[in-house]
Formats: sequence, structure tokens, C-alpha cells
Amino acid sequence: MTELLLKEYTATSCIGHGRAATLQALRGRRGGLSPCTFETAAIDTWTGEVSGIDAEQLPAALKQFDCRNNRLAQLGLRQDGFADAVAQSVGRWGRRRVGVFLGTSTSGILQTELAYRRRDPATGALPDDFDYMGSQNSFSVADFVRRALGLEGPAIVVCSACSSSAKVFGSARRMLDADLIDAAVVGGVDSLCLTTLYGFHALQLTSRGPCKPFDAARDGISISEAAAFALLERLPDSLDADAVRLLGVGESSDAYHMSSPQPEGLGARAAMLAALDAAGLSPGDIDYINLHGTGTLSNDSAESRAVAAVFGDATAGSSTKGATGHALGAAGALEAVICSIALQNEFAPAGINTKTIDPALGIQYLVENRPGRIARVLSNSFGFGGTNCSLVLGRAG
Repeated sequence: MTELLLKEYTATSCIGHGRAATLQALRGRRGGLSPCTFETAAIDTWTGEVSGIDAEQLPAALKQFDCRNNRLAQLGLRQDGFADAVAQSVGRWGRRRVGVFLGTSTSGILQTELAYRRRDPATGALPDDFDYMGSQNSFSVADFVRRALGLEGPAIVVCSACSSSAKVFGSARRMLDADLIDAAVVGGVDSLCLTTLYGFHALQLTSRGPCKPFDAARDGISISEAAAFALLERLPDSLDADAVRLLGVGESSDAYHMSSPQPEGLGARAAMLAALDAAGLSPGDIDYINLHGTGTLSNDSAESRAVAAVFGDATAGSSTKGATGHALGAAGALEAVICSIALQNEFAPAGINTKTIDPALGIQYLVENRPGRIARVLSNSFGFGGTNCSLVLGRAG
């Protein structure tokens, strides 16, 4: 496939706002999870809540989009000079030649939950100030980001559960290859809501403590929220040595079960092999794997089988969800940014909270940061329904 440049990138999550804070947390092996105090949720679990969302105020012209998810998006766009970088691309290519490709799972559904508390007691009608299109509608986040950045190019939202904001890298690449755009804002935004918390709790998938991926005593996920963005463009004639490139995208859909992975990880394996093939690489060319690693028994087991089938135990990997929690529809983009940070800062991040690696899983799992130059990484994102995506990222030099 055609390689692309991550011209700029940023992430905002429970471990920090922007790249510098994220790097500091990863280097310090510091997590952002805490006991759940979100809204009215009465669940014995831990979550990863982003600070500062409630203080965000959308511009008056965009008030129709007011909801937790879009406030989080705005908070994320303000980090690392990202909006300025997009403006530079607009200046070069024009507003209609910059697309927006975002992933989410529940968008602004919290706004609907809050609106239902204010229904008319006689008719059941929702309050007049509730705007479905600006909040719960899945396209809302792309519409908001597009308007906030002053863009007029193609815009889509992918809702494929936990692979959503990894798959948008593939969507953007295809648009660039078709010469429909010259640059793309890609990423994901997903925010905490009661639907997600109670839904995963009903599936008995939430951990009672901070999640511990690949641990022998792992007992579930820690749900979190995040906003992560990258600006993709075609490769210029020359690159700085530490520039990050998108080398390969691999997607698969095994459709094995609505909420359980194929036990042998066949769909995950297909996605990883497709990503390597797209990048023109062999498994031995990958220096680090950012594992999907949710911390549930079945997901970690299936992924370990898939990784072992492709890489054996020769390639080190970790799940950074121990630090960030599982940001669901934003997880793919968040972890792509984490991988980019690792590439540029020359270390493989550890998986925190994991005390005793499950010996049955048979992969090389990092519980301590591993310093040293890494040239190429693979990032896994596997969602409900068997929607799988793997990304290969690499340094320019």
C-alpha cells in the first residue's frame, strides 16, 4: 500500500492531555484509572475519566452539538497544536481536499440518557432542547469536528465497536489513493455513558479493580474515554528521521459471535497478516506489538493464540489499556498515537497492573518499559462482532 505520513498527532485520555503528558505517564508507568464515580452509575468497577470535559464550552455557533462526546473532541483538538496543523493543510490543499474520518461507539448517547430524565411526565415527550442530530447521532462527532476545523471534505464515522478508530486509517488511505482528498483528519472520540457502563456490566465483563491484561487473575475491562487524532498526508520528498509513517492496514471480519472472539483468534490473525502484507513486511520486522489486551479471559486468550501463530514468542508486546483503560471506539486511535510516541521516543511501553503473566498465553509480554530504538510497530484493535483491524507504523529513519 501507499505509505502515509502522520504529519501531526495528539491524544487526550485519563493519563493526560496531549503527547507530553501521555509520554510522561507511559515512561513513569502511571495509570489513570480510578473507582467509578461517574454520573449515577452504581457499579463496582474502575473507569478512566478524562479531566476537564465538564468545563469545556462549545462556541455559540456550534451549540447544537453540545454533549460530553463533542466537548471531549474539542478538548482533544486543542492539544499539541493539532488544529493549527490542520489549518496549514487547509492552506495548502483547500477546505474541500481535507477529509474527516472518525470512530466512535456511542457518540453522544449520554445526552439522550440525561434527556430521558426530563421527559414530560404526562406525554413522555423529550425536552425541546434535546438535539438528537447534534448529540446521539453517530455522525455528530465528525460533523462537529469538520465544522470546528472549517473543513468541507468528505466526512464519515465508523462504528465497528472497538476497532472503529483503527479502521478509519484504512478509510482515509483509500480516499487518498483514489485522489478524492489530499489530507485526512483521522481518529476517534468515545466518552463515558451509562449505556456502556451498565451494558458491559450486564455482560459480566467489567473488572472490579483496574484491569490487568494478560494476567493469570485478569477479570475484565476498565471502561474509559479518550479523544485521539492524527493528520495523514502523502509522503513528502524528504522526511525527518523520527517522522512516523503509516505502513500498513489490515482488516478482517470473522463474524464468529456478537461479543466473543473466535477462540483461536482466526480473524485477529487474518488482520495482522493483512497489515504485514500491505506493509511488505514479515513478522520478524516488527519490534513491538501494542496488543488489544482488554483484560477479559476470552479476548486475551484468543489474541495470544493469534499473536503466537504469527509471531511466536519472539516479538515483545503489551497492552497499554492497563494505564488508559479501554476507550472502546477511541481505543484504536489512542493506541496508534501511543505507538507513534513510542517510535519517536525509543521505548516499548510496559503493560501496567499485570503482576503474574498467564503462562498459558505463551507470548512475550512486557511488564517493564524496554528502552531502545524501535523502527516498526503493530497495533491491534479487535471489536465485537469480529470486526478486526491491525495497523503497522514505522519511523522514517
